[in-house]
This record gives sequence, structure tokens and C-alpha cells, in this order.
Amino acid sequence: MSVQAFVSRRVVTPQGIRAAAVLVENGRIVDVTPAGPLSAEIPLKDFGDLAILPGLVDSHVHINEPGRTEWEGFRTATRAAAAGGYTLLVDMPLNCLPPTTTVAALEAKRNAASGQCTVGWMAWGGVVSDNQGHIEDLAAAGVPGFKCFLVHPGIDGFTMVTEQQLRAALPHVARTGLPLLVHAELPGPVDAATQRLAQADWSKYATYLASRPDEAELSAIRLLLSLCREFRFRLHIVHLSTSLALDMLRAAKSEGLPVSVETCPHYLHFSSEQIADGQTLFKCAPPIRSCENCERLWEGLRERVIDFVVTDHSPCPPAMKRLDERDFRTAWGGIASLSLALPVLWTDASRRGFTLADIARWTAEGPAKLAGCESQKGRIAKGYDADLVVFDPEAKFVAKQEHLHYRHRISPYLGEELRGIVQATYLRGNCVFESGTFPGEPSGREIRR
Repeated sequence: MSVQAFVSRRVVTPQGIRAAAVLVENGRIVDVTPAGPLSAEIPLKDFGDLAILPGLVDSHVHINEPGRTEWEGFRTATRAAAAGGYTLLVDMPLNCLPPTTTVAALEAKRNAASGQCTVGWMAWGGVVSDNQGHIEDLAAAGVPGFKCFLVHPGIDGFTMVTEQQLRAALPHVARTGLPLLVHAELPGPVDAATQRLAQADWSKYATYLASRPDEAELSAIRLLLSLCREFRFRLHIVHLSTSLALDMLRAAKSEGLPVSVETCPHYLHFSSEQIADGQTLFKCAPPIRSCENCERLWEGLRERVIDFVVTDHSPCPPAMKRLDERDFRTAWGGIASLSLALPVLWTDASRRGFTLADIARWTAEGPAKLAGCESQKGRIAKGYDADLVVFDPEAKFVAKQEHLHYRHRISPYLGEELRGIVQATYLRGNCVFESGTFPGEPSGREIRR
């Protein structure tokens, strides 16, 4: 394939936002040059004032295939990703059958993904109560790291780990050098709160919020930081929801502990004060907390205590959300957001003075580093894959079902006025999404560490 050029007055590069031509050949970026006259022989795509961002990387997605494709599968998840500007998804190990806790299960996932994917993908391995002997084998088979839960994950088949079980696993994790992603809530505070609220009205969001207290996260993070000191493994805190943890995380980073932290758009966009009783679409764990807490999470991003933002796209069939019953106790906890996450984040970030360079760091460069593919993905730079997003940061729209391309088109974001529209997404220089359509055959493939 000959060289082609992607030109814009706003190309988001590691050196800043500038007018540039991104030169692409055979799916890779061969140069990023000032936007001047180019050879007449080079095919040109000039996007004018539309921004070009690096393809986004979502390191926290529940694809659920094989086994629960009726919730979400590779075909629908990767199409939704392309529509949202994501060019690489990293799948969580718990909601598929079998869960990704052995090499055999990883191979089953690879077989299921074959020929279906619009964008690239990877798969985390799982750490559960009894698979310590599989951890290093999974690393050798190419997973970029591991995920575990310190509290019941809401689904049977993927067990939480106790401190004792985690201690048995950590020497294996440390030997791989790969990160351990942890759902950081301890069951003690959750169980005590839930027992106390047994007779409460579970149609009220305030009841659900009280059942997942900040202390569940705080006590888990304290334990994890202590274990990180002891075992010197790479610790990653997923979906931080409580801003009360920021001080100890800041101190841990200052101490030099190998700790990274993510949060999610729903914690940065919604607040508990907004959520009406019975609105179970908003249920997630840990929960959406107060408006004041939300603002402090934004400060955590500004100070880089929080490293990046991922979706935790956690879809399910609508019936599992118990919308008619309005019951937060029995509803599935998870928010699906792949197609809308970039506009949601930009809507809130832009009015707080952040730039598209911050967006690229939070949604491309940071997650790519966690997944171990930072030399190939997450930047517009020479030698990187030509994964590009054409984004109109000024355009506004009201979120409707037609904007959701995942399997079940339900979302707490419907009806929200959002800023920023993904016009097109390119995977290795080829258009995979443009103005609501998905041209070409699925060309996404697994990226192996």
C-alpha cells in the first residue's frame, strides 16, 4: 500500500495539539510532519478543523463471549467501540463461560473472537481462589495482566479472593512482572451495611449507596498498598469511586510504590443527588457518589493521582436491570457506555479547562501502558499503529438509542446533551466507522503482549 496522509489543523500528538499531516503506510505511522504542501502523489484526507486523536484504548470492558453472548459479544462490543473512537479493547475475565482463568479458557476466547472484531482486542487473565498454578501459564500465553475481586463480583463462577488466597497468588503475579487489576472493595463493610439496611426501601438510590460505603473501598486500598509494599507487584486500582482514597494513593505514589489508578465516566458525570429512586440503570459497584465527591475525582485527575479513564462497559439484557421492579438490591450492577464515553468525558472535561491532549492521555496513552502495548498503541507518533479518531469537539447532540451500537441499547446517558461527535475511526489506516456506518469486513485482531 502506498503512503496516505491524514491532515488536520488539530492533530493531538505527544508534543501537543498542532496542525500536522500524519503519514501512514502499511497500517503504521511513518511520520508526523508539519501541515505543509505534500507530494501530489500522496492520497490526502484533509479533515480541516476536526481533531485527530489517537485511537482510544479501553482496558476495562466486559465482552462476555464465549458463554454469555446474549449480554454482549465480540461483534457488537467492537462495533460499539469503533463508533465511540476506541480501537483496542481489553476484556475482563469474569462474565464469559468459561472465565479466563486458565490457558484453555483463553484459547476458547480466541476461537470465539475469530473473524468477528471491528477493532483490536486483548484479554486479561483472572486470579481466583484456586488458580494460583495457572497464573504464570496465562502470562506465557500472552495475557497483559490479571484481574481479581476482593468482594463477590455479582456473578457465580468467578470467585473473589481472600487476603490469604491473594497472598498465595502474589508471588506468581510478581514473577510475571505484569499488573494485577483489583476491584477494591472489602466485603466486611458491605455486609455490615447491607445487614443494617435489610428492612430499608431498596427502590431508593440512597439505600443502595449506603450499602456500598466508602470504607469498603478505603479498607481494601489500605490492604492492597500494604501487600504492594511486601510483594512489590504492579498494583492497579480499577474504577475508583471514592475521592477519600486520593490522599493515601498520592502518598503511595510519592513513596514510589508501583501503583496506578483508573476511574470511569459515570463517576465523573453523574452524582448521587441526580439519581431518582427506582432508576436502576445507574446501579454500578462501587456506586456513583455525591456531587462533591465527583469534583474531587476531577481534582485527582488534574493532579495525576488518577492516571486515566476507562468505561467499565458492563452490559446485560434489559430484564436484568429490574427496571419495572425498581429494585436496587436485585438489579444487575453495571453501566454500558462504549459508544458514548468519549463525548461524555469531553463534555465534562472541556468545561473544566482540560484539553484534547488530556483526553488522549487519559483514554489512549494511559490504558495502552497498563496493557503493555504502549510502544504500538495510544499515540500519534512515528512507528505506531495508524489508529486514528476524527472528532468534532464543538458539535453537540442529545444521546439517543441510535447512538448506542452495543447489543442492548439501554443507557443512563440517554437524553443527555453531550459535546463532541466521533466522525470516523481508523484501524491501522483503514476506516472502520464513519457517520454511523461500519465499512469493510471485520479486521480487528488480538494484540498479544
